[in-house]
Amino acid sequence: MNKNSLTLNLPGEVKYIIDTLEKSGHRAYAVGGCVRDSVMGKEPNDWDICTSALPAQTIKSFAKERIFETGLHHGTVSLLLSKKVYEITTFRTDGQYTDNRRPDTVNFVSDLKSDLNRRDFTINALAYHPNEGLIDHFDGLEDINQKIIRCVGDADMRFKEDALRIMRAVRFASTLNFVIEQSTLDAILRNRKLLDKIAAERISSELDALLLGENVENVLHNYSAVIETVIPEIAALIGFDQKSSYHDLDAWSHTAKTVANASPDRVLRLTMLLHDIAKPDCFTEKGGVGHFYGHQKAGSEVARRILNRLKYDKETIKTVTILVLYHDVDIEANDKAVKRWLNRLGLENLRMLSQVKMADATAKSSEHIMPQTVKIEALSALIDEVLEKQSCFTLKDLAISGKDLINCGIPEGAQVGKVLRELLEMVIDDHLPNERDALLEAVRKTCAF
Repeated sequence: MNKNSLTLNLPGEVKYIIDTLEKSGHRAYAVGGCVRDSVMGKEPNDWDICTSALPAQTIKSFAKERIFETGLHHGTVSLLLSKKVYEITTFRTDGQYTDNRRPDTVNFVSDLKSDLNRRDFTINALAYHPNEGLIDHFDGLEDINQKIIRCVGDADMRFKEDALRIMRAVRFASTLNFVIEQSTLDAILRNRKLLDKIAAERISSELDALLLGENVENVLHNYSAVIETVIPEIAALIGFDQKSSYHDLDAWSHTAKTVANASPDRVLRLTMLLHDIAKPDCFTEKGGVGHFYGHQKAGSEVARRILNRLKYDKETIKTVTILVLYHDVDIEANDKAVKRWLNRLGLENLRMLSQVKMADATAKSSEHIMPQTVKIEALSALIDEVLEKQSCFTLKDLAISGKDLINCGIPEGAQVGKVLRELLEMVIDDHLPNERDALLEAVRKTCAF
């Protein structure tokens, strides 16, 4: 790929921003990740622009547009065009980073190279202008071609400035399918404890993106020291011999493979990352065979602590801990069992549990994969059949309501709910049809009611 002849297809809004700033006497370029993605043939999620214009000059240049003063201290204003936000930032150099996250001060400068020199990785230190082409002072294009993540300048300095760059490096390795260049990796390992100073919400955001990457299995293997820094509980999994015919991989290798085997869904991949987290603590050995009694329940509690520590939202924590708790449960392949589990977990969670079990099964020893996957596929098919038949498996599906029971003479309160649950169990077990008259007759005849 020749950067001198490289032409990128800039959106009309980006061209408009560059043209407007230049007509006002300033220089402007598309910069950073949007240029990287465009070079790689990917559609950028966002377009950022850097400019020689000071923030006040940028605001003046777009006086007729809707503009927000989102980060004036750091030289950034946001422009709303066609319902999309574009960040425009003045060329700058950064002062000290006393909090290992953001510069205490910034200095606005007039040249682009100084601005690019402060950026994290060479692949992100790229700028583009429709007439000038690609501006690449740090061989970022070559690193894209070689699929390498390399710091701009001194790697130790880059990570001491902003420790979140450590997670970003690993995230890029996963999402871009790149490798981290050795001197950059060495600096990551030297500085990884600086991640302790980073807000948990920022860590979890990077972790989510990392887990969704196509190269996630290799990244979890090769950069486990970084993951261990933010989730120390995984240390016990690394190299842990499960001593089981079901597993020809150590616990961490199995975990990494299950993450990659799961659909690229945030909750599913978080679940797979944590599904066996308590295995080392629950390990017992008998006759040379490993057992992990109770690791599901223990793992659910450990997962809850980890996710709370990383400030995940309540719904994510609830779902992941449920899936970890039941990931190894044996669900019989019959209508009654499926209806009971639908009642217990709900449709969405049961479908996700089926996917969790499949990701787990396909990361086991080869002789155990087929029998387990066949059973899981049968479970998924039964779920579809139960839904197609519109079978009753929740209280709202019952043909009668609490009001009907009260009309039958059952006093209001807890007793009504108890009777409804008992009726539902009988319907699920096919002891009663889900028909109004039959259910009311059962209520009248049964003394327990």
